[in-house]
Amino acid sequence: MNFKGLLLIAAALAVLLGIALFAPDFKSGIFYVFAAVLVVSGMMVITARNPVYSALYLVLAFFSAAAIWMLLKAEFLSIMLVLVYVGAVMVLFLFVVMMLDINLAKLSEGFWGYMPIALIVGVVIVIEMSLVLVKTFIVHDAGMPELAAGTNNTRELGKLIFTDYVFAFEVAAMVLLVAVIAAVALTLRKRKDTKGQIPSQQVQVKRSDRVRMVSMPSEKRPEKN
Repeated sequence: MNFKGLLLIAAALAVLLGIALFAPDFKSGIFYVFAAVLVVSGMMVITARNPVYSALYLVLAFFSAAAIWMLLKAEFLSIMLVLVYVGAVMVLFLFVVMMLDINLAKLSEGFWGYMPIALIVGVVIVIEMSLVLVKTFIVHDAGMPELAAGTNNTRELGKLIFTDYVFAFEVAAMVLLVAVIAAVALTLRKRKDTKGQIPSQQVQVKRSDRVRMVSMPSEKRPEKN
């Protein structure tokens, strides 16, 4: 790493430290730190030239989002984000990206040509999120409700899923099942350069189809001189 990279890291750490120190309380400071890391890593995902670096920045974004969810007392969602997305999806994505021979020059062609459309879409998304969250921003002293003693967040979430939202849960399970079957069906297409097995024909095979008894006359061993 060159001097410029070290300088940028030092500046980022200084900014995060300043945010944490000038926050009204410790919890707010931690939130601002993780939120800043999440925004910066999200920007680096779409601006990094190397797709491997983009995947690593996305991992950092997932960890930052998991930490924010932990601050919001959503422990189950936070753990699932780390285990499922970071531990499974992103590892598979990194494996695929590193195994493929990606032409970075061809991939980055026309990147700036899509910038006007990307800016328009980004502005529309920001406006929509602002309209949804504006009531939350203007409400004062609207803290998180305190859970009763002995209440388990994961247990309550499970009760809601299997009672009030059981239909939506079953629909999501069916959609995932169809996606898995479709992925398997796409990978099982016939190719000329590969060989496959047909279980129905293998079950119907008899011994006479595979074994042939051959009777050969014996020969005398040549005598040694």
